[in-house]
Amino acid sequence: MASASSTSARNLFQDSKQRLSERVQANINSIGSLTRQIQRGSKSQEILAQAVKNFSSVESQVASTEANLGKLQVVAAQLAQQQQQVETSCEKLETVREQVRDMQR
Repeated sequence: MASASSTSARNLFQDSKQRLSERVQANINSIGSLTRQIQRGSKSQEILAQAVKNFSSVESQVASTEANLGKLQVVAAQLAQQQQQVETSCEKLETVREQVRDMQR
């Protein structure tokens, strides 16, 4: 009788172990399903792809702006040089006027 009881307990343990294993597997599958649903529902892939697209378009605009700033710096330097030349010419013009006045007297 002890061996029948022992066999019965062993079978019960095996059954419990098998059911537990099946439940763990079912829970893992459910978690996987839930994760996929959350990912689809959140549309994170689409949002990430859009963010990358926006970033790449902004990157080219930043490069273009940087090039334009370089051109503006060159123009500003040229204008400063021209201003200096005009000021120098004005100073010389005043000297020439004085000389013309002196000659007219």
